[in-house]
Amino acid sequence: MLITFTAKNFKSFKNEFIFSMMPAPKQKGLDCSLLTEKIGAKKCKALCSSVIYGLNASGKTNVIEAMETFKSIILRGNIRNSDDKTVHTAGNMLELIPNNSCREKKPLEFSIKFIENSILFEYSLLIDIGPFLDSYYKRKILMEKLSINGKLIFNRENVLDFGNFKVIRKYLIKGFEENRNGAVSIAKNSLNEEDLFLMNGFKTMFSLKLVNIITDWMENKFIIIYKNDCLHLIKKYLDSSEQSEYMKKGIQDLVRIFGVNPNTLEYIPSDDDSENRLCSIFEGMDKGSAISAELFESYGTIKFVNMLPLILSTLQNGGTLVIDEFDASLHPMVIINIINIFHNKHINIKNAQLIFNTHNPIFLNSHIFRRDEVKFVKRNSETSTQYTLSDFGTAGQKGVRKNEDYMKNYFSNEYGAIKNIDFAPILENIMKLYPKN
Repeated sequence: MLITFTAKNFKSFKNEFIFSMMPAPKQKGLDCSLLTEKIGAKKCKALCSSVIYGLNASGKTNVIEAMETFKSIILRGNIRNSDDKTVHTAGNMLELIPNNSCREKKPLEFSIKFIENSILFEYSLLIDIGPFLDSYYKRKILMEKLSINGKLIFNRENVLDFGNFKVIRKYLIKGFEENRNGAVSIAKNSLNEEDLFLMNGFKTMFSLKLVNIITDWMENKFIIIYKNDCLHLIKKYLDSSEQSEYMKKGIQDLVRIFGVNPNTLEYIPSDDDSENRLCSIFEGMDKGSAISAELFESYGTIKFVNMLPLILSTLQNGGTLVIDEFDASLHPMVIINIINIFHNKHINIKNAQLIFNTHNPIFLNSHIFRRDEVKFVKRNSETSTQYTLSDFGTAGQKGVRKNEDYMKNYFSNEYGAIKNIDFAPILENIMKLYPKN
């Protein structure tokens, strides 16, 4: 369960942004949006959904890309470039991610707080990867910190320091106590400037179990669909042993409700067995016929069917699903129903979360989202800024109350993250200067 994600000097965000899934104080209504996890004797609350608004090029997608980039750095365990084609370009080529308006070199900052296995993880990273587009710069990890349940485990800055290991005693490798001094000494003297201590020394000499919990959450439960591309994730979440039962009984019923014609849709192995292809299956014909869905179905239908395994996996595993432009090509009623599923305590029994950005104002509704679930991103000439509807408070002239018309207020520019757009003068001049003969 994601609690907060923070980044600084990432692309359009010259300054720090904090993407919080923590409920804002004094927010009332839509208690179905609240999730609760126990951390020892304490209870931790989080939101189960969030929506991000802003103009084109404001930085909405950069929020999601920052999460994906941070995730890819952790899973590969270093700040070198990667050849992994399943990760987007910025995750592979880190020289693309520093803020390009900074005249002076500034480090990038990332931090994340999440709950998994009733453990509160806090991990922070400060890295110097040089200025924008400098692929030859000698990169260096400036700071790396891990805390468990609010207790420091290790802090790497000029030197590597350790906290109290009592909080993770049952997760330490066998024989650690007998070899503790040796492990600490080796760890301090074998740091690589480009390698994460978490994924290397700490994993091998201190706690493989703890790191496995972190990487399993990152890889299997922190599902990020960047730039509306989920195809490379489909095969991962489609278990072939369950494909027949899952596809023909589950997805088929959902697809029919969605409004697809009676033909069935199935994932069929391609000739080279490299990946499954979504096909429309026509029964009753000679031996049946399978046609690539791209040739027969609408883009919205294909997207919906491709999303279903990810949504189901998120609900079953209690994951966090983050989607760029979730509602593109899908009817708002479909999206509202999926949001309501995440708000349904009888279905969302594993505390799953849904986060997406959009341009559709229909979700600016107090019956769909709480004020602390509605995020905005705006941008000036130098930096993007992210904030929440609940940041306006409820009192005073700029206060936002639960019964207000959020959509109307948004278009009247009471919340920012919007501006008047008029292409007519420029187009009028073009037509005058370059009239058609």
